[in-house]
Amino acid sequence: MFPIALLLNGVAAWVSLHIKATSNFVVYLKNLVAADIIMTLIIPIKVARDLPAADDKNTIRRSTKDQKMNDSLSNTSIVCVRDTSVTAAVFPYLYSLLFIVALIMNSLAAWIFFSIPSSSTFVVFLKNVVVADLLMTLTIPLKVLRDAGVGSWRLSAFYCQYSAVLFYITMYISILLLGLISLDRYLKIVRPFGKCSLQRVRVGQLLSATVWAVMLSLALPNVILSDQKPRFSGGRLKCTSMKSNAGLLWHEGFNYFCQVVFWGTLALMVFCYTFISKKVYESYKASKSRSQTARRRTKAKVFVVVGVFFTCFAPFHFARVPYTLTQTRSMASPCLAQHALYIAKETTLWLSATNVCLDPLIYVFLCKVFRKRLTSAICRKRVHMGPLESTTATSTPLEMSQAHLSNRLS
Repeated sequence: MFPIALLLNGVAAWVSLHIKATSNFVVYLKNLVAADIIMTLIIPIKVARDLPAADDKNTIRRSTKDQKMNDSLSNTSIVCVRDTSVTAAVFPYLYSLLFIVALIMNSLAAWIFFSIPSSSTFVVFLKNVVVADLLMTLTIPLKVLRDAGVGSWRLSAFYCQYSAVLFYITMYISILLLGLISLDRYLKIVRPFGKCSLQRVRVGQLLSATVWAVMLSLALPNVILSDQKPRFSGGRLKCTSMKSNAGLLWHEGFNYFCQVVFWGTLALMVFCYTFISKKVYESYKASKSRSQTARRRTKAKVFVVVGVFFTCFAPFHFARVPYTLTQTRSMASPCLAQHALYIAKETTLWLSATNVCLDPLIYVFLCKVFRKRLTSAICRKRVHMGPLESTTATSTPLEMSQAHLSNRLS
């Protein structure tokens, strides 16, 4: 039932994102879709809980032959028992707090975006970021249970094979979409004349669908090739122990691919926002504006995406490569070093996960329509969704141009 419900409700949610809430009937249907998706995503937890626990962990250990084959690619030069006491004591609480905040903020963001028509590629990309962040948020409870050692080994196995894969893949989908947002801002601000085909709504929807399709397709082998009987280290199931030889190789290769995705997207964002900041500076210089408040506001809009992106994701990608090598290759690294890499990976992974709470800042800073809807929701009054505000009648042509450029950031 879970795969069918997830597929049908996923399609329904995607369609709902592109339908304007013009009547109460549509509003009720959109809320019904949201409720069904949340209910669907709870099913795996019930399945994992209802499955009987193993009587003896030895019954799920690999055969000697399978163990030797897997150890040819894993870190068995030195047999280390992983100490998970620190992560079990700290991270379940951190992730629980993160889950509560992220669920509230992203549910509010999704509710607002459901009522905004997809009138630009910018809004299309932001809607897809909301969906990715919501899916990533809904995988956090399973990680909390797994890190806390709650539930049977089957719950941990389900987390390793499915939930962890979805956690990582939605994170990289968000990364790619943030890159597309920076490119969209560049085309709108630096190249405003002659609308590029990349700025068409249909093209934006196609690009978003391509990102989802490619990333999900590349992640699928991580699910399929995690078909081995798991083993434990320090009382906890090791996710890599469930992977076959081909699975370990794919896992390593996919992590290298994700490194390329991150650093490539970061380079694109630096390029785009460098030219955006240059354009904004030239506009202010030409108009000889003395408004320091306006300058600071524009700088904040320009760099908020880069700041959130680098702060959340860069530390994790520095720690990820050496940690992955200890998982997939025979490396004679001391147990202390392996443990330090594990702690570094878990700490920076939590920092990356905080992106689901910081992304709403992007919606507030960069999306003017979102700000209006949010203000309307907070003040409980209807805000007119008209065109962007114009400058006053006494504005000079250069000042009007400057104001227009500032509005393009919204």
